[in-house]
Amino acid sequence: MCGICCSVSFSIEHFSKDLKEDLLYNLKRRGPHSSKQLLRANEDYQCLFSGHVLHLRGVLTAQPLEDKRGNVFLWNGEVFSGIKVEAEENDTQIMFNYLSSCQNDSDILSLFSEVQGPWSFIYYQASNHHLWFGRDFFGRRSLLWHFSNLGKSFCLSSVGAQMSEVADQWQEVPASGIFKIDLKSTSISKSVVLKLYPWKRISKENVIKECVNNSLTQISANLPTFVSVVANEAKLYLKEPVVPLNMMLPQVSFATHCSNISSMPPTRQTLQGFLADGNMKERVRQFIDVLSIAVKRRVLCLPRDENLTPSEDVKTCDRKANVAILFSGGIDSMVIATLADHHIPLDEPIDLLNVAFMTKEKTIPASFNKKRRKQKTCEILVDSLEESSKNAAAAAADGPDKQFSVPDRITGRAGLKELQAANPFRIWNFVEINVSLEELQKLRRTQICHLVQPLETVLDDSIGCAVWFASRGNGQLVTQDEVKSYQSNAKVVLTGIGADEQLAGYSRHRVCFQTHGLEGLNKEIEMELGRISSRNLGRDDRVVGDHGKEARFPFLDENVVSFLNSLPIWEKANLTLPRGIGEKLILRLAAMELGLTTSALLPKRAMQFGSRIAKMEKNNEKASDKCERLQVISLENLSVEKEITM
Repeated sequence: MCGICCSVSFSIEHFSKDLKEDLLYNLKRRGPHSSKQLLRANEDYQCLFSGHVLHLRGVLTAQPLEDKRGNVFLWNGEVFSGIKVEAEENDTQIMFNYLSSCQNDSDILSLFSEVQGPWSFIYYQASNHHLWFGRDFFGRRSLLWHFSNLGKSFCLSSVGAQMSEVADQWQEVPASGIFKIDLKSTSISKSVVLKLYPWKRISKENVIKECVNNSLTQISANLPTFVSVVANEAKLYLKEPVVPLNMMLPQVSFATHCSNISSMPPTRQTLQGFLADGNMKERVRQFIDVLSIAVKRRVLCLPRDENLTPSEDVKTCDRKANVAILFSGGIDSMVIATLADHHIPLDEPIDLLNVAFMTKEKTIPASFNKKRRKQKTCEILVDSLEESSKNAAAAAADGPDKQFSVPDRITGRAGLKELQAANPFRIWNFVEINVSLEELQKLRRTQICHLVQPLETVLDDSIGCAVWFASRGNGQLVTQDEVKSYQSNAKVVLTGIGADEQLAGYSRHRVCFQTHGLEGLNKEIEMELGRISSRNLGRDDRVVGDHGKEARFPFLDENVVSFLNSLPIWEKANLTLPRGIGEKLILRLAAMELGLTTSALLPKRAMQFGSRIAKMEKNNEKASDKCERLQVISLENLSVEKEITM
């Protein structure tokens, strides 16, 4: 994880040797281990490069990198596959070595087409005055652009700054491909021309052309009039890293296809019935294998102190967690935790980050049960989970933190017990992160607001704030013997995002299926993956990165997505079945195969509702409404509050 930035000026009056203070502050928070700036200037333009490194692999490599020919490279990414990077090597240096050897545009595109893993980058080619930049296919790393002064300057950065006069001009760089700007030509024409090298879908030629034209139109719509986006003349493309979505429909009616299983009771036996089918069982095992490899790559690509010798009792071993998981106890986080447990050294703890926002209600069990009565589909919760949830809620209601006994805390504690039973030799740090209304409002103003921007809805506010507090990892460990404060220092944070989008996990997927059938559901899932870069990932990367930590997304590993894309929809989800089974069916079956029990049947509950941040401040808001709380406050007040916070 890094904070990368390039500020470009085309007129002498805008030349500067330093970034603005707020922007520099935000970048440094992302990269606490190294900070460096590099100035490149000639009579036509000036480029100020700024790199801030969170060291996670190989030798600490300060950025920006520069070679003998004056080329400059900024990299915020992880090479998990595609390009060979040895354990002791740093992928930033490896990528720059490859880039420096590229002879033409095609070579550059071939290089980035091979990389598997999240990335954003900025690359300056000195010989031809070209500036290249872009994000990976899913947009798992943030990159923003900001154009000002009628074409006299622009800025590329991992994160923006809360500056009232330009707040509306920060926008996310679309994950549509790689962009190139001819800086010398721009300085002469005073207009910015962005050449797009888009991702190429493996499909018919006319479909490719249509996708490119749509991209150009959509990107240009959000840019100032002096900025234009054009297709590159050579019609060069990046190769999409995943196979197309399988849109196949069953040969017989889906209702007939599911007639034997749609009436099954929602229990573990229902899932076991699916696993009795040899073909389905094989699909599930293949899914486990590909997801397990994705998790392995994401938990082992980081430095560990190999000199420590584990004691005979690993519970007494003074080791720190290197990996944390955003943990609700739901199916996504439980499967990730189980697979992480398979690969992380046994003497190393795993932090389970569970966030709860203060509730006004004092009787969570009653509201929990009321909701269950109103939603018959929730009847699939098995008796053991039902009982443990009631007990946990009742205990919490009598405890000092009764106002934080939210649904995700209840299921999180139940999930912890399940993990402890599966591997009692692992130290599972269940970090209870409790957030009051006062703390939420204060830190939203000083730290979170600009990270969520340029997104601005109520939903963005809720999820952005919840992920920020969770990934910060400042909470408490509650055991039978004591309650003690705890700060998670794990630099890698695993999250389950991508599972719902691919496996029909949201309630809107059921509505779509009921209205438009499997064909409509396929189109909805295709749309979900297509917009995940702009809807979720840039925001989440900025929010987690603000703590000097790196978000990693196993469900969005290229091989995982390709595997799931290759399957017909009915092997991934069956929405004729009730909540808690039908959505994310293949993941629930994988959980059963991995030995998980009660958590495999938990229905989807969105983070904003499970943590109780939704409706915390206003009850009449819709998720899609523009959020007033994310609007810019005065710079003067912001500076004062930051000084107090620091």
